[in-house]
Amino acid sequence: MGRVQLFEVCLSHGRVVYSPGEPLVGAVRVRLGAPLPFRAIRVTCMGSCRVSNKANDAAWVVEEAYFNSALSLADKGSLPAGEHSFPFQFLLPATAPTSFEGLFGKIVYQVRATIDTPRFSKDHQCSRVFYILSPLNLNSIPDIEQPNVASTTKKFSYKLVKTGSVVLTASTDLRGYVVGQVLRLQADIENQSGKDTSPVVASLLQKVSYQAKRWIYDVRTIAEVEGAGVKAWRRAQWQEQILVPALPQSALPGCSLIHVDYYLQVSLKVPEATVTLPVFIGNIAVNHAPLSPRLGPGPPPGAPIPVVPSAPPQEEAEAAASSPHFADAVSLSTKSHSQQQLLPATFGSMPGAPEPRPQDGSPAPHPLPPPLCISTGATVPYFAEGSAGPVPTTSTLILPPEYSSWGYPYEAPPSYEQSCGGADPSLTPRS
Repeated sequence: MGRVQLFEVCLSHGRVVYSPGEPLVGAVRVRLGAPLPFRAIRVTCMGSCRVSNKANDAAWVVEEAYFNSALSLADKGSLPAGEHSFPFQFLLPATAPTSFEGLFGKIVYQVRATIDTPRFSKDHQCSRVFYILSPLNLNSIPDIEQPNVASTTKKFSYKLVKTGSVVLTASTDLRGYVVGQVLRLQADIENQSGKDTSPVVASLLQKVSYQAKRWIYDVRTIAEVEGAGVKAWRRAQWQEQILVPALPQSALPGCSLIHVDYYLQVSLKVPEATVTLPVFIGNIAVNHAPLSPRLGPGPPPGAPIPVVPSAPPQEEAEAAASSPHFADAVSLSTKSHSQQQLLPATFGSMPGAPEPRPQDGSPAPHPLPPPLCISTGATVPYFAEGSAGPVPTTSTLILPPEYSSWGYPYEAPPSYEQSCGGADPSLTPRS
């Protein structure tokens, strides 16, 4: 064995997650097999955000520093053989953003210790990574407990001469969720045409924006669920649930180089219609019971909903009128779900899962998920509040690369000058 048998940074009580403004306490441990002359023993606590132009590249093009504090643990001298411990303490800044790790950048915090040896001798270094959680309290976001509603109308032509329209309305029970909570989705589709629609698809999307020399966007589908299509001249309602997997929180207050946003996108391919609902992912759950989503004035649920076609041809109008089920709102079935292994059996034991309703018909209380949770990225463990230590995330839905369907790196479109300058091989679509 060499002269330096052990050189490590230890944090008090083995902690790895800290809050902004909290003291970080630890010690540098050294075990020597022989005396070691040194010029200085230093420890540095640092935090920064680094962004690259290429995925998983350590050649950072932009860096934003949050703090860099150094302490001298020992001056020039010689350490005798044996074990030595040098305690230290740093005060973390109150403005430090939450740790994050993504394809094109990361927010990283670490403590680094250095033994500066005399000339012609090898310096010794070691480091310890830790994480900062600046909790996003969903209750601080205006109207977070209100239903989230969006609607669009798509007019289209079919059979060359005939026209129709489809009204697509989507809503969620809340505007913000925490990890392990259930997102309840409702879609209302009015098919005012003589052509069946394609299946309806709902996707939970994550968009991470990185500011390098230019903005780079990484958009991923976190979870996806598909419902059946709607028959001609029918109105249908589709209700589904998406379990929010372990995800980094929305936004990163204090960081100007990386932004995290989430959206729920509900779409049809035929006709091409899409509505997008912004969704917040936080660490402290909404502590109000959600209101029932309202898609607009109309008859109570379960009552027949009249549908007025947009100027249908006479023969189709007559055929529709003769159908006893034309005016009835149908309930769409779910064809596929990327989280099907979690539904519905696991819901009963998951935080935020819907509870069975009492037999007397009274509404069940809205359960709340754990008050604090964090996931800083696909390669970082998932933490929950409690006495137990951190455990690796077991969810398979944490941003798997194969879920990305947007082509990446998902960068901004070329400028007008670039477009006029001829075809750029780098912009050629991949086969």
